[in-house]
Amino acid sequence: MKSRQAGFTMIELIVVIVILGVLAATALPKFIDMKSDAQAASVAGVAGAAASAMNLNYAGCALTGNVVTANKCVKVSACADASGLLQGGLPTGYTLGGTDPGTTNGSTSTCTVTGGGQTSNFTAIAAGN
Repeated sequence: MKSRQAGFTMIELIVVIVILGVLAATALPKFIDMKSDAQAASVAGVAGAAASAMNLNYAGCALTGNVVTANKCVKVSACADASGLLQGGLPTGYTLGGTDPGTTNGSTSTCTVTGGGQTSNFTAIAAGN
């Protein structure tokens, strides 16, 4: 009786390797692009935190009659003032810029956060002036 070997032929193995190569080539660009997506999300998060801090500060200043008060109202008249409102300050690698809201309490302007080659906008609001 003749024994027959079991297993895959060389052609079947090559076809599987080619299919895996094609799948890897189509998926690879998506994974490479994730770095810029992560940087954009990070900058947007810092911008959101800055906008939230500005709004909370404005609310605290409204309660104190726009009198600068420790832990309640901080003077804000420039985009860069958002750094002092964030717990721990502005994270390393990020910069603030844009149009300053000025010294009229309640006036708003558009400020920008830049980091990692990405930029995101937030609304600044003047308070404590």
